[in-house]
Parts: sequence; C-alpha cells; structure tokens
Amino acid sequence: MIPENKLPHQFRSVKDNDEEFIWIGEPKWLAFMISGVPLLIFGLIWGVFDFAFITMACKAKNGPPLGVLVLFFSLHSLPFWLGITNMARLLLAHKNTFYAITNKRLMIRSGFWGIDFSSIDYDKISDVQVTVNPVENIMKVGTIRFSAGRISPDGTSLTDNFIGVENPYEVFKRVKTTMVDVKTDWNYPNKFRPDENPGYNTKYDPK
Repeated sequence: MIPENKLPHQFRSVKDNDEEFIWIGEPKWLAFMISGVPLLIFGLIWGVFDFAFITMACKAKNGPPLGVLVLFFSLHSLPFWLGITNMARLLLAHKNTFYAITNKRLMIRSGFWGIDFSSIDYDKISDVQVTVNPVENIMKVGTIRFSAGRISPDGTSLTDNFIGVENPYEVFKRVKTTMVDVKTDWNYPNKFRPDENPGYNTKYDPK
C-alpha cells in the first residue's frame, strides 16, 4: 500500500475515507502520443484525397462555386480534422493523465481542459488484457485494457486503458491479483469469515 503522506495530490480529491492505493502510474509521453497515430494516418490519407478532389473541382470549367466546394469538403474532411484535433488533445491531456489501483477500484485521471476521473469497480471487469506493440517494447512500456461492459452506439465493445505504463506485465499481474482477491472478499458470506476478518470491517491487504 502507498502511505497516505506519499499519496500524489492527483487522487486526493476523489479518495474514499477508507480507500488505500496499491499502485499509481502515468503514461510515457511518446507511447501516449502514438496511441493517436492510427486515426491521424487515416485522417491524413482522407485529407489528401479530399484535397486532390477539391483541386480538380476548382479547375473544372463548369464546377460548382468555390464557396459550395469549401463548405462541402470542410464537412467531408471530418476524419482529417478529427485526426489532427485528437493529437492536440493527447498532447494537452498527457500532463493530466494518471492511473491507479486501489483496494476498491481502478481509477483513471485525465482531461485536456478540465480534470476528469473515471472509476472501474472490480466486479464490473470481465476481461483484462496487456498488449505491447513494437514501439512500446522499445520503450519498455505497454498498454493494459479493461473490459467493463461498456458499448458504443454502434454496438462495439469499449475498453478503459492504462496506456504506455512501465512494467506492464507486473501491473497486469497486480490488477489480476487484486481483482480476484477483492471479488472473493466481497462474495464470501460474512457469517463464515474468521474472527480476525469480521464482516464489512475487512481490510484488504495485498500481502
């Protein structure tokens, strides 16, 4: 457990009175930025084609008015603008991004204008995965993904992620161990608990 006097200020405002922190980390800058590269590449390719089309349309003798073309392609080029703005968002959000494992939940602190917190209860997590892409492998970091039943409007399963964290396999094992221990503790009937571990007064000890 992380002692109270060593707990970073980033999580003090949302910490429960009886909550204890087991691990706190933050993403490596380059790995965090690289997470936005796939969307950026797609947006740039889309933008190149749109630029070529608008150039040809402007040169056409009987083409539509320039104002109509600019309006149409401004909307049609939305993937390009999303790729650019997403990279800007990641750049601003990195300094505000921290991850935590506690005796109650997983926490993600983020935000590029304000500060946002998301909390993932252990009983909601159905799957945990750790991935290390080639670039992350060079930097000795990885990404841990948590499936907690969130679904996008189009029906795609969404994950909450610890992006670009150091020692990803150790963090992965710590999450799995804590999750199993806490779930077991919650599900164990109170009347069968040993005398030194009474009911809701249980205090989780990772040791």
